Amino acid sequence: MKKTLNEIRQHLMTGVSHMIPFVVAGGVLIAFSIMLSGVKAGSGADVTNPILENLLNLGVAGFTMMVPVLAGYIAYSIADRPGLAPGMIGGYLAGQIGAGFLGGIIAGIIAGFIANWIKGWSVPEILRPIMPIFVIPLLSTIIVGSLLQYVVGVPISNFMAGLTGWLKAMSDGSQIVFGIILGAMIAFDMGGPINKTAFLFGAGLIEQGVYTVMGPIAVAICIPPLAMALATTLAPNKYTSQERQAGKGAFFMGLIGITEGAIPFAAADPIRVIPSIVTGSAIGGAIAAVSGVGDHAPHGGPIVLPVVDNRLMFIVAVVVGVLVSALMVNMLKKEVTEEISEVEAEEDELDLEFDLD
Repeated sequence: MKKTLNEIRQHLMTGVSHMIPFVVAGGVLIAFSIMLSGVKAGSGADVTNPILENLLNLGVAGFTMMVPVLAGYIAYSIADRPGLAPGMIGGYLAGQIGAGFLGGIIAGIIAGFIANWIKGWSVPEILRPIMPIFVIPLLSTIIVGSLLQYVVGVPISNFMAGLTGWLKAMSDGSQIVFGIILGAMIAFDMGGPINKTAFLFGAGLIEQGVYTVMGPIAVAICIPPLAMALATTLAPNKYTSQERQAGKGAFFMGLIGITEGAIPFAAADPIRVIPSIVTGSAIGGAIAAVSGVGDHAPHGGPIVLPVVDNRLMFIVAVVVGVLVSALMVNMLKKEVTEEISEVEAEEDELDLEFDLD
């Protein structure tokens, strides 16, 4: 069992190591363009300068590639090159159906094991040369794509609809509980179906003149990336060199409310990272909810301060949430081991083999 878990972690680390440059490049470009443009009440980010708009589009392109690259290289780690195409296509579909990075991880693992399984088939000698470049990627892509479209997609859509109804019912209850729920949902899958349900629920209420739901959401949105940026600074020995670099990018993403800045950390170590950021965001959301923090823009992070009601408590909620998450994740994580270094070395060897081939 331990060997299997270590193998899965190695596959995840391969995917994460290739994904990090896309997250950092895309996130920092988006952050830069929005920071220089500002946020407008009622409409969110207000990027009108043509140059900044181009930078924003480049950043969005980087983020669009994030989940496909994660899934593709997880599959590549499992099945070598035949897994790359079905993994990336599966990751793209995961993004299209709103499954987020967790869906991308699942797609990559499924694609990798399916491709690996097909590699083991006994086929006639005449078919062997085309198996890795045609048969395996084609069959794997069809199977993975069908599973995501027909098996995963519909349940996710129904789940989001049911979750929205549940949020409406909870909004009439305790504000502390409601704030905890909103904060936890935002942090759990960072752009996935649970995150999107909470965000769209709060954004929809802005049009009705209700700003105190988007307030806790705006607080929770920035806590995961800011917390991981702080965590990598406080305990650098518990993170790989790539994660420490990702922490710097996560700081800028957190400032303008890009929750996805924490995804590389959550994908590499979900058992420790996700509970930590969920806890901090839930606490931050609760503080904001009971303090009546309101946000007039469908956006989050410190950049929305000009359109926030009760700015002091907004800042307090963010600071408390970030501290809780950063301290909790560093308490749970261990120092980077030689095993991780070996994984990175193996990735370099795989890259070299890929280039030589």
